[in-house]
Amino acid sequence: MEKTKYTSKTDIVPDASEWERDGQNASLWNRHLTLKNEGTTFPETDVYDVIVVGAGITGLTTALLLQQAGNRCVIADAHHAGFGTTGGTSAHINTFADTTYAEVEQAFGTDAAPLFAESIRDAVELIRHFVDTYRIDCDLEWRPGYVYAETEKEVRELDDLYESALRAGVKVALADDVPTPVPYLKAIVFEGQAQFHPLKYIGGLLNEFRKSGGMVVENACIREVETGDGYYTAISDHHRIRAKRVVYATHIPPGGINVLHFRNAPYRSYVIAATLADEAYPDALVYDSQDPYHYFRTHTIEGQPYLIAGGHDHKTGHNDPEQAFADLEAYTRKYYNVEQVAYRWSAQYYVPADGLPYIGHLPGAPDGIYAATGYNGNGMILGTAAALVLSDLIMTGESKYKALFDPARVKPVAGFAEVVKENADVVKRFIVDRWGIAHIDSLADVSPDEGRIIELEGEKLAVYRDPGGEVHVLDPVCPHAKCIVQWNSTEKSWDCPCHGARYDCRGHVLTGPARTDLDQML
Repeated sequence: MEKTKYTSKTDIVPDASEWERDGQNASLWNRHLTLKNEGTTFPETDVYDVIVVGAGITGLTTALLLQQAGNRCVIADAHHAGFGTTGGTSAHINTFADTTYAEVEQAFGTDAAPLFAESIRDAVELIRHFVDTYRIDCDLEWRPGYVYAETEKEVRELDDLYESALRAGVKVALADDVPTPVPYLKAIVFEGQAQFHPLKYIGGLLNEFRKSGGMVVENACIREVETGDGYYTAISDHHRIRAKRVVYATHIPPGGINVLHFRNAPYRSYVIAATLADEAYPDALVYDSQDPYHYFRTHTIEGQPYLIAGGHDHKTGHNDPEQAFADLEAYTRKYYNVEQVAYRWSAQYYVPADGLPYIGHLPGAPDGIYAATGYNGNGMILGTAAALVLSDLIMTGESKYKALFDPARVKPVAGFAEVVKENADVVKRFIVDRWGIAHIDSLADVSPDEGRIIELEGEKLAVYRDPGGEVHVLDPVCPHAKCIVQWNSTEKSWDCPCHGARYDCRGHVLTGPARTDLDQML
């Protein structure tokens, strides 16, 4: 049956091409800096050694390492460098991860935890090396990192973190005093943690990549990759880029359903940057042990210090983003003398089923196609670690972390229950979201600046009325796995609750595994 077409008078809502990141809210980072380029011309007849899809921390680090080793590389990004999660991170550099070393021991064996810790140390040192070697002015500062427990249950979990970190060879000690106003029972401190400005950092990588002869193509969403004549052809709306190898540094591999889409669950984390009336900014990285946990640090931009507070994570497309921001702000105000919340934004990350990232050959793809995903909330570190692994695999075929992070790894115990739970949730959303949709008599029932999934004249529609009163009507079915998208009122995006595909209010792909836009009903 042919679908009804709904019209609007004008287009006054900016689409993603006018955004600095993958949401309408500006982060602290991209409010002061953009990495958009004026445009690049390159010979499309050439066959490059590697095309890296995605210009976040993983893609830029990978491309720079390969280019400097003598490979001819090209980076293609659907938008521009730092548009995705790298532009929305809270930018913590840690020697520990969301998946604790105790959890790694339990899931992968006692030898795996020290290896995981070593991969993290390698990543930290690579960041230090790049900053020092290329004199990247990215506000890199070394700070202690404190983790504290507020309940007896959290104390037991903290003890596991502490003891397993020691077994893994990570420097950690009991802490007598934590720079936090929150009452706590016990705390530990990791020395040698750090923080930086993520866009300044990857901007430095981008400059060095270009200096070394690397090519960057912006506004090039890779819709398809063809195989033939001994190379791959990556196809966007306006380009055909040929290369011998392909790296998907897109946070989750794009395209049709892949096993990694079932082994990673999309989550959103919420961040605010606030000024404090009493100037009591913490001179450290601070984490509680709640689930999900809160995290705090200080960053100064143009002479103004900000308290960066984050947390209240939830699965993408499941909870109310406005409520998550309200809860985060209320929690922060409970313990800090907040003068003003100057910025607020959210970012997406993927939680791996068994706790460790998936880095290496993309399962089900031909040889020479690689991917990296499942960083949990540790993208700055694990994205850098992924670049080290990927560059080694491409240049030598081996990496000391190859088996640990193998995307095709099969762990009968590790992650099995999580895979079942997350995919049961996908099936539930696929079915349930098709029922209980509000019936309305007219599009006039949708208020200004409101997005809703509605049923009108027997058709399910994703409807957004912009602040000027104009209506934007889309097919709500995500083309990736046919789930129903949900409206994100804070970022002005349509978010898929199944595998994390996200679209702007006009239906254009922002991030996630989808390669095609939502159908416009205009």
